Amino acid sequence: MPDPKLKHLRVAVLVSDGFEEAELLEPRKALDEAGAETTVIAPQAGKVQGINHGEKAGRVTVDLTLDKASPDDFDAVLLPGGALNADHLRVEKGAQEFIRSVNKDGKPIAVICHAPWLLVSAGLVKGRTLTSYHTIQDDIRNAGGSWKDEPVVRDRNWVSSRQPADIPAFTRQMITLFAERKAESKSA
Repeated sequence: MPDPKLKHLRVAVLVSDGFEEAELLEPRKALDEAGAETTVIAPQAGKVQGINHGEKAGRVTVDLTLDKASPDDFDAVLLPGGALNADHLRVEKGAQEFIRSVNKDGKPIAVICHAPWLLVSAGLVKGRTLTSYHTIQDDIRNAGGSWKDEPVVRDRNWVSSRQPADIPAFTRQMITLFAERKAESKSA
């Protein structure tokens, strides 16, 4: 029986080809088990290709294309990593607009590994504290953010993590943040 703490919480999972498989599948499974409704959103229809540390992995079905997705239809966002995935999404104007809108509304955003690149390209990192895969710490700092080398960092409506090894801690904090925001929105 799913834990109902996230029942009816609608989570957009923004992704493209080259996503790190574990960074999508494991957090998504935890969200589903907590009662959330997850929707995989990608620039293209069909399936997106996952990777496992650079090697081809499984494919995931796209539920909704980015051009048809409205941030108003979602309560939270999960951004899995994978360098190719993140690099592709960061230049998608639709993805930038989507994440800006979600952030403007104070909705929770969970990012792992290279996924903060979208936050950087959307102009959202200035004055924020987060973590990421170590190779993009300069991008975060150059965008005006503060980077920490910690498994999980929470800053207001964001939770960030470094890499697949941090997924258990990331998932716990993501569920906690999403549940807190859900409770706050119910009481508002």
